[in-house]
Amino acid sequence: MTAAPRARVSPVAAEVRVEARTEDGLTAVARAEVRESEPVFAGHYPDFPIFPGVCVLECVQRAATDGEAAPAPSDLAAVESARFAGAVYPGDTLHLTLTWRPTEAGLRCDAVAVTQRGKAATVRLRYTTARGER
Repeated sequence: MTAAPRARVSPVAAEVRVEARTEDGLTAVARAEVRESEPVFAGHYPDFPIFPGVCVLECVQRAATDGEAAPAPSDLAAVESARFAGAVYPGDTLHLTLTWRPTEAGLRCDAVAVTQRGKAATVRLRYTTARGER
């Protein structure tokens, strides 16, 4: 019996588009248009909206695992590091560059997120593999 795919629950309404991915799937470039209509802006922060760091992480997660030729991890095992260097505001375009590395423990994804003002974040994610290994 095959399990039904899990529905995605996300604080981010933006579409994350993978614009390029190497044939082996180990590097990718993606972008997300952060619109003023993002639901998180209603309460984060009134009169001075900032796209929360957890939403930047969600954009990285989507870019890492969505689309053809993406590595096939089953689950996010850990956010190994996340450093936020600059704010992301309504109307910004979030440009993402991702690099996958197989490790003894599974798969790791290193990502850099930038806006037109410069670096917004560097992120390292660790995934379990499709075989359940870490």
